[in-house]
Amino acid sequence: MSHDNSTKEYSISDLAEEFDVTTRTIRFYEDKGMIHPERRGQTRVFLARDRVRLKLILRGKRLGFTLKEICEIIDMYDDVAGEKGQLNLLLEKIKIRRTELEEKRRDLDAAEQELIEVEGRISARMKELGLS
Repeated sequence: MSHDNSTKEYSISDLAEEFDVTTRTIRFYEDKGMIHPERRGQTRVFLARDRVRLKLILRGKRLGFTLKEICEIIDMYDDVAGEKGQLNLLLEKIKIRRTELEEKRRDLDAAEQELIEVEGRISARMKELGLS
């Protein structure tokens, strides 16, 4: 459904295929008001802006942001703060997310170390009992 670059249009299936998501996923983001395709009869027509917003939504989800956070970041671009505000907010959110991931990594490392220790004690006890 594409024309020249300045008026490039996409069908829902074009975007679903490009981003490897279901059309249901795209409709979900539309229902949440995160993207706003035009309607031509029963057909949704997505413009370049919708494509960019969908790309940002999916990237935000991969980075672990909530839909609320993603909306806040994307919508800020249209706000008075514009791109500068959006970028500052995104940096703040990224720092918070990185801190959360670092904490999870420490927790996982500690849990793994504990499992290794327990495994070693069990193996030693099995040897004592002649079970290995």
